[in-house]
Amino acid sequence: MKNEQYTQALNQLLAGYQVHYQNLRSLHWNIKGNAFFELHMKYEELYNRAQVVIDELAERILSIESTPMSQLKDYLETSAIEEIPITKDGKTGVRYILDAQVTLLTLEKQILALSEEENDEGTNALMSDLIREKEKTNWMFRSWLEH
Repeated sequence: MKNEQYTQALNQLLAGYQVHYQNLRSLHWNIKGNAFFELHMKYEELYNRAQVVIDELAERILSIESTPMSQLKDYLETSAIEEIPITKDGKTGVRYILDAQVTLLTLEKQILALSEEENDEGTNALMSDLIREKEKTNWMFRSWLEH
């Protein structure tokens, strides 16, 4: 079993992804306006990806002989991302996504440093992949907001 700080960080990231996932579902369901078709599909793509990451994180936590959080109340108490109100406006939704991804990216970079200390190549590889993916999509979301 890994040290407590390490598993807490992984569970905090898991909690963040769980809240983010539900926020993305809400954005998907409630989008209105000229960007409806574009964002409705993008939100679905993002929540499907978040669902995959959630499973990978939980399984990674189990792989290092710890226990992943699994209760909604724990996610809400632990997550650095909060539930958002119903949002119909595309720019507001994309700004939320960019802010949430910056929060997740910060946690992933912290875990990457911890995984190096723990000599945990599996978590290190997962964090590297998530970081690279977010850095690219954050550039895309910033570019979309400029139009």
